[in-house]
Amino acid sequence: MEILRIDLSKDYSEEVAIAVDILRRGGVIIYPTDTLYGIGANALNLVAVEKIFDIKGRDSSKPIPILARNIKWVKEMAYINNWEKTLEKIWPGKVTAVLEKRDIIPNKITAGGKTVGIRIADHPLVDKILAKFGYPLTSSSANISGQEPTNNIDEIISTFEGRKYKPDLVLDVGTLPKSDPSVVVDFTSNKPKILRVGPSKPEQLMKILEI
Repeated sequence: MEILRIDLSKDYSEEVAIAVDILRRGGVIIYPTDTLYGIGANALNLVAVEKIFDIKGRDSSKPIPILARNIKWVKEMAYINNWEKTLEKIWPGKVTAVLEKRDIIPNKITAGGKTVGIRIADHPLVDKILAKFGYPLTSSSANISGQEPTNNIDEIISTFEGRKYKPDLVLDVGTLPKSDPSVVVDFTSNKPKILRVGPSKPEQLMKILEI
């Protein structure tokens, strides 16, 4: 497990290139987002996705959310119906949208279900990785399944170091600002439904969603 420490105030294009090379080879990285550290692989590569379940010790009946770079990517992976303008208001940001998936999304990601959780994160490193890689990333929190997620990268590294299955690379930008996981909103019916409250204030989000 390689660890690269990154200063976001300086050029980190070399570290991005290393991460993308690993992802292209079906590898797994830990990376920062605007909420928590995520554990990422090519969300469209079934073999890579299965590694996430092994590393986290995750039950295969639990779906994994994914990160897209922009709304165009989202439309290629899911049916957004009439929600495009609403999604553009909440993204990039700390909101995961549950949408009906297209066939391009492996069933492993959705645990066999017809919906997928997608988010566009507000983080410069994530954007640069996605831009260079060209594929969506899995975005499950970087922790062992059943354990509380943490924004402390040292704890995350310590958690995975001694395990049989571990990520190939950790992108360490230090301890992240405290944040809950993203809000989860279901957009699969004619009215949005908040499934999980997170760092966004519910009343502000409800105003945007007009509910």
